[in-house]
Amino acid sequence: MSLIHATGVFFADKGLLLKGPSGSGKSDLALRLMALGAELVGDDYLEVSCGKDGRLTMIAPSNIAGKIEVRNVGILAVPHRGKTEIDLVLDLVLLGDIKRLDRLPEPGTFSLEGRAVPCLGFYAFEASAPEKIRAAINILFQKY
Repeated sequence: MSLIHATGVFFADKGLLLKGPSGSGKSDLALRLMALGAELVGDDYLEVSCGKDGRLTMIAPSNIAGKIEVRNVGILAVPHRGKTEIDLVLDLVLLGDIKRLDRLPEPGTFSLEGRAVPCLGFYAFEASAPEKIRAAINILFQKY
């Protein structure tokens, strides 16, 4: 089991792990996804583990479960989802790093607990970010 600095949500039937530097929009993006029906798994830190079946899961540490930071507002208590499988990692970048994102990226992976997970570089603050995530899920997991 590893403790990682990230936010997790369950959206469009997929467990999304949002990672990136402080200020890259992890909590902000989670809030916008929650407004579209996503469930919070955990904000700020997640416990990640690999089960005997080889599946990666994430869960919020008990002391922060059901809480999300709303920057410049405060800590909000929300309903949350327990242990959730990790299907996709979104590697969030800061505004100054947008140029490093490929316009049409090849599928990438991120290693967690020795397992490769699909990963996509992503800028969280675009107005279309939630719709782009839904499109990414459709493209990567061939849902039409």
